[in-house]
Amino acid sequence: MSTAAQTVATKRPVPPRVSAWKNLLGLLPYISRYKGRVTLGLLVLGAMGVVGNLLPLVIGTLIDSLSGRAAPLASSSGIARPMFSLLIPFYNPSSRQTLLVYCLALVGIVALKGVLSFSTRWILIGVSRDIEYDLRNDLLAKLVQMEPEFYVRNRTGELMSRCTNDLNAVRMVLGPGIMYSATTLVTMVLAIALMLKLSPILTLWVLLPVPVVVVAVSHFGKVIHDLYETIQAALASLSARVQENLTGVRVVRAYRQEEAEIRAFDAPNREYVARNIRLIRTWSMFMPSLTALLGATFLIVLWQGGRLVLLGRISLGALMAFYAYLSLLTWPMIALGWVTNIFQRGAASMGRLNYILTAQPSINDAGARPARTDGPKPNGTAIRGEIEFRGLTFAYPTTRNGNAKDRPEAAGAPVLRDIDLRVPAGSTLAIVGPTGSGKTTLAALVARLWEAPEGTLLLDGRSIREWPLEQLRRAIGFVPQDTFLFSDTVKENIAFGIDDGASESVGEAAQIASLWSDIQSFPKQLETVVGERGITLSGGQKQRTALARAVIRSPRILILDDALSSVDTDTEEKILRRLKDVMRARTTILISHRCSTVRHADQIVVLREGRIVERGTHDELLQHGGYYYDLYQKQLLEEELERA
Repeated sequence: MSTAAQTVATKRPVPPRVSAWKNLLGLLPYISRYKGRVTLGLLVLGAMGVVGNLLPLVIGTLIDSLSGRAAPLASSSGIARPMFSLLIPFYNPSSRQTLLVYCLALVGIVALKGVLSFSTRWILIGVSRDIEYDLRNDLLAKLVQMEPEFYVRNRTGELMSRCTNDLNAVRMVLGPGIMYSATTLVTMVLAIALMLKLSPILTLWVLLPVPVVVVAVSHFGKVIHDLYETIQAALASLSARVQENLTGVRVVRAYRQEEAEIRAFDAPNREYVARNIRLIRTWSMFMPSLTALLGATFLIVLWQGGRLVLLGRISLGALMAFYAYLSLLTWPMIALGWVTNIFQRGAASMGRLNYILTAQPSINDAGARPARTDGPKPNGTAIRGEIEFRGLTFAYPTTRNGNAKDRPEAAGAPVLRDIDLRVPAGSTLAIVGPTGSGKTTLAALVARLWEAPEGTLLLDGRSIREWPLEQLRRAIGFVPQDTFLFSDTVKENIAFGIDDGASESVGEAAQIASLWSDIQSFPKQLETVVGERGITLSGGQKQRTALARAVIRSPRILILDDALSSVDTDTEEKILRRLKDVMRARTTILISHRCSTVRHADQIVVLREGRIVERGTHDELLQHGGYYYDLYQKQLLEEELERA
């Protein structure tokens, strides 16, 4: 990558500050996909709340029956009895029948509540897993759409952290977060309504700590959100460092930098632990505060409720029912703190996911037009392969603030300057030049991996922006300078991107790339797994595998970016002879430092400092006596020294 491209990496993504609830609004479209199941789950949850709130009434009725009260759950206000008379039939003081009926009712209510509780979790947690699946698919779909500039600005480890740790935090909001929030709301509303019917005065005493709870939840919720946001950022940096070390483990070991890398890892690791300790410290203050408030509430009920029983203003059964309702509210009060933690963590993580989900690729089909229907269509496209550069000047883009929504703008010195070049369809263009002269950039512009300025790059007489990306890239076979293989079999790597990966076509492509004899020596031949990034293959084998992957597509445009640099000259000669038939009917762009690779090209251009300084055929450039002639002479001398 050129220096100009690397400057983009200095721009770190700094998303604007957004409120927690606004972050979570991005989940609404996903929830709406399952609105039927969500509605059913909430209805079942509501039924569970109603059934659960019957338990204290049954307990209070039993106690009043055992104590011989004439009327169950009686209060001096007379409010409770008319309401509960419908809920507590078959009541008789000190009656075995009453005891049997209500004991059976307790068993039935608990069993029904258990069934409804299971159903609620099965439905709502299941929905959260389905939404997690959708989110993961959408994240991957967005990531594969983004252009290389996005990955220059964002480290792979950080993106992986967002797609794993942050996604899990968001799922907790969708599952336990929503479920326990709804449970808390339903239980509290019903319980408080029934408590008011039992004893309005006692209920007012119980509600005294509520304002303190609201203030505590609001304060601690904001602190938890801010802390978790910094924790996830620290974890992303930590993941990025681990990913880099694992990817480059051979370099680390070759230079004996194991201890140095461990020490370098120690600092961000300690920072991550320190931030988590600060979060735990805050959380450890939050939960005991809620517990203390609950304990104070129970004391108030015992104090004031006992006084009312002694004064005869409420029955003992009513007090015990009231106490049972307070116990029923204990979990919702604790869940309130837990749910606050879940929502604040999820909101912080959703904000980080939104950075990916709302990112828009600067290279898109906005200016694309449908393909022409006239003329031959090899491979199902209308692309013939004529390439033309018109006064092309290109500089690598950056963004204003590293924000996904910012549009790229040119920055730094141009990598390519005033490029005027025409490559007829079916011809071969070779590009040579010193390192950093812009050869790879020129090829990448043809594949539209980077965006050329409007009107400076044409394909078959049309601006390259007018060709749909899918159609354009299906017509291109690209072997990049940095060969990448997937951790899969040789066959799957060669057949990558085609629908018909038959062994015959794979074998034919491997033979063209002079890889077939190597494949025959592998333990499982085509089914041999090459390991991560092709670690079990040599550099030359990886390049030839990538070449076979490009050839099997039968592309209209074949781009070979120094694709034979890791093979010896004899193997290179074999490959070039076999490539002649492939290249005959296709536009080919060859980038190489070897004159032997490009000598048969129809046109050779020499790039220096981003400009075309020489152009012509092999013989014409030798007669010119410039950079190409010097390069050719040096390589002749090297070959003579090798033979000597």
